[in-house]
Amino acid sequence: MTRLSIERIETAVHKIDSVFQNTPQYFCPHLSRVLGCRVVLKVETLNPVRCFKGRGTETVLANLEAAGGQKAVVCASAGNLGQALAYSGRSRGFGVTVTASSTANPLKVERMKALGAAVVLVEGQIEEALEAALARSRETGAFLVEDSKNIDTCEGAGTIGLELAKLPFPLDSVLISLGAGAMATGIGFALKNRCPDTTVLSVQPQNAPALTRSYLAGAVIDSGPPHTIADGVAGRYVIPDVLTDMLEVVDDALLVEEDSIVEGMRLLYRHSGLIVEPAAALGIASILEYPGRFRGQTVATVLCGSNVAPRDFENWVKH
Repeated sequence: MTRLSIERIETAVHKIDSVFQNTPQYFCPHLSRVLGCRVVLKVETLNPVRCFKGRGTETVLANLEAAGGQKAVVCASAGNLGQALAYSGRSRGFGVTVTASSTANPLKVERMKALGAAVVLVEGQIEEALEAALARSRETGAFLVEDSKNIDTCEGAGTIGLELAKLPFPLDSVLISLGAGAMATGIGFALKNRCPDTTVLSVQPQNAPALTRSYLAGAVIDSGPPHTIADGVAGRYVIPDVLTDMLEVVDDALLVEEDSIVEGMRLLYRHSGLIVEPAAALGIASILEYPGRFRGQTVATVLCGSNVAPRDFENWVKH
């Protein structure tokens, strides 16, 4: 039984700052011609944190406000969750601490600080950062915001699904980037309730396949450390509750290669004028790798973030 509730997703709409909602969603003819299917882009990058995560952090902090009490929060983040929590915390009067890997994207670290978060860098990867966040929560009493494990982050992301369901034409498939699972489960659940004939597909890098491998096996699998340019989805460990949700609402889980991710970024730049980070190009990468599966379909993909360092973008896309 899934943890998700369509009633709570509908209620989250009224809790989330309007700056994160009703994002552009449109048919892109130029990209469609290249890819051989009717491509709908859902652009989640045109907001103060340039990613979809604000929907979840707004929902978390609105619920904490309603409950009263602690006004300090902590999270572990590769960058996007931390930025979103910092933005939401600053506007709602919460103190925000973010633990991050010392190898985290410097651009994202700088933006977290600029938005008012106290950033603590730790040796290791996101899992070590999470241990540090857990320790700080225990020591200080700050509320731990754990992406995807905290159901509010999933149901905040689910509001994207409500918006996709309002398109004036049916979608054959929706492609959702997969990291820890908040977006895939939240959007997937909303679509299953509003548009049950739409196929919900998650997409993850072949080099960071933890949740996909677990989904395909029907049980948690340790796939080893990730090695992908898509830092926003590069977790190693699977949250069991998230896997249970995903098994109920996602129809299939796809893996894509690094070269396809880069080509997806390149196509989005050339044919739609959009700069996205690698994690946001996974849907386009899957169309490139599985063209027969999508040929002639109407396919939406969620462009979940654009926090990419200019030099990296130049190196990957413009060469």
